Amino acid sequence: MTDAWRANHPWAAVYDFLVERSALGGVLWRVGMGSDLGNLYAAAQEIGRLPAGAAVLDVPCGGGVALRGVQPGQDVRYVAADIAPAMLERTRRAAAKRGVEIEAVEADAGALPFETASFDLVVCFTSLHCFPDPARAVKELARVLRPGGRVTGSAFLTDSGLRFKPMIAAGRLGGLLGRSGTDADLRRWLAWAGFVEIELDRSGGLTYFTARRAG
Repeated sequence: MTDAWRANHPWAAVYDFLVERSALGGVLWRVGMGSDLGNLYAAAQEIGRLPAGAAVLDVPCGGGVALRGVQPGQDVRYVAADIAPAMLERTRRAAAKRGVEIEAVEADAGALPFETASFDLVVCFTSLHCFPDPARAVKELARVLRPGGRVTGSAFLTDSGLRFKPMIAAGRLGGLLGRSGTDADLRRWLAWAGFVEIELDRSGGLTYFTARRAG
């Protein structure tokens, strides 16, 4: 699974195409995921609420959809991390188009190459289901957050409903989806990693989550 994403699986380009086109992508997102693409855009706005001098980690950054959350002239350190070099290149192009300076780092979410307590916010969109060990990845997200820092993201979980079972099966067969988990699993992983104020919000096949690093 990790190798499939590192090698820039064709689905990665499809995903980027959809999420960057609110009209066409929004319709197909609604049909495929049963969710409103606007929820993803709204979740990214958490970045725009960061104070000057704050640091945000976008992992996995994909094609840079979360960059839309950065406000014009906002003084933040933006680190984009992904296991796939092709994704990082897409994010670099998206950042240049938006006039946002970023640091692009090739990284595995299960073993992030950042010091402990380095970031004020971690964004992790449409991704936990892609990791071979999501619990370990959540633990890493917590490690690199400063006490009081926040995580926000979304995941395709296994209890999303019968409608999405064929999609989950196909994703696993194609080497794109890991074991993922349920809403209860996600709550447990976040709590185990040291997060509090955990909030989950189901939107079709996706579960959006936010939490604060205890401390």
